[in-house]
Amino acid sequence: MEVGFGYDLQKGSEDVGIPVKLEVFEGPLDLLLHLIEKNKVDIYDIPIVLITEQYLDYVRQMDTKDMDVMSEFLVMAATLVRIKSKMLLPVEEEEDEEYEDPRQELVERILEYKMYKYASFELKDRQVDAGRMMFKEPTIPDEIKDFKEDVPIEDLLSDVTLAKLQGIFNSVMKKQVDKIDPIRSKFGEIEKEEISLEDHIVFLEEYAKEKKTFSFRNLLENGTGKTYVIVTFLGILEMMKMGKLRIVQENIFDDIMITYNEPENTKDAPAEGENEA
Repeated sequence: MEVGFGYDLQKGSEDVGIPVKLEVFEGPLDLLLHLIEKNKVDIYDIPIVLITEQYLDYVRQMDTKDMDVMSEFLVMAATLVRIKSKMLLPVEEEEDEEYEDPRQELVERILEYKMYKYASFELKDRQVDAGRMMFKEPTIPDEIKDFKEDVPIEDLLSDVTLAKLQGIFNSVMKKQVDKIDPIRSKFGEIEKEEISLEDHIVFLEEYAKEKKTFSFRNLLENGTGKTYVIVTFLGILEMMKMGKLRIVQENIFDDIMITYNEPENTKDAPAEGENEA
């Protein structure tokens, strides 16, 4: 079932119009899938307000007198409006019950439709490829087609030895080894290192308070991996911008010395036990 949409854009006069033909859709789910892909949104997190407004715009422009087709689109429009109204209502939080997303059922239907739609594209491509194949009718005479030559097994295996079998086996195994990529086969699993910059800045500040003055090289030796080095470098730059660290390097390629700048209020505060004058 395919449904077309069309309308006229009036310019200056009601008698003058430019016919605009919109895309053809096979049903309400096909239209929804088109809107999701057009807006480049996550199918698992559909912006229901935006999609509902665009869907209703398309429905208003429908150019069909088939009430069965029209009713399918109107039912989906009512479903979208119902989901939209549910999402606008405040959510009552209950400890025993988990929140159920009103869009969940619709998302599952769209995903199922998308799977069948792309499967139909694959079947259509195979049909087109199959249509390009040419077959030749068999022209072998019946006398030759039914002929079977009797070959004794002893004659076939008369010159086969264990050495020949071993050579054939080695040849097959060598071909299997040649198929293995000598470089990529040695690759291990790539593990993603996740380090939060905010958490790492907290660690750097505690480290700087304890050490007062320390070497950048020694700081890097506390961790491993490129991610640790990058996040540490970014954290040092951020703390320098906040005025918490002072960096000194005597000569090029020398080690970088880092000094922690204590806040002014802690420097001037009286020591514990002392009375203010």
